[in-house]
Formats: sequence, C-alpha cells, structure tokens
Amino acid sequence: MTDERRKRETPRLEDLPDLLTVREVAEILRVSPLTIKRWGKRGKLPAIRINSRGDRRYRKEAVLYLLGIQQKGMNT
Repeated sequence: MTDERRKRETPRLEDLPDLLTVREVAEILRVSPLTIKRWGKRGKLPAIRINSRGDRRYRKEAVLYLLGIQQKGMNT
C-alpha cells in the first residue's frame, strides 16, 4: 500500500464516531489490537463493554488524550 493511498484511507479525527472499536483504535494509534486490549486491562485506555459478548469500545476522547490532543470545547 502506498503512502498516498494510506493517507486517503485514514479518517479525520473529527469524523470518527464517539465510540471506537479495538481495530479502529489500533489503526489510529498504529499498534496491534492486542496492545489495545492490554492497555485496557492495565487501565491505560479504559474500555466500555457492550452486548452479551462483551465487545470492547473506546471513547474517542480517551484515544485523543493518549495522542496528546485535546478536542475543541473540552475543559480538561
């Protein structure tokens, strides 16, 4: 995959949903999905469990915090 194509496929942070999947977070942070799950267990990136299977979702604000990005309008 070329760099130009990768840039086109990477969504803008503003366009991301409020809750992100393990895979989406892994792609944003450029780490493996297993790393995201481990960070959740250690409390570095808290997960929200949904449905009866216990699928994980992550708040966009938490991911942006890890990146050192503060959204407009956030007073933290």
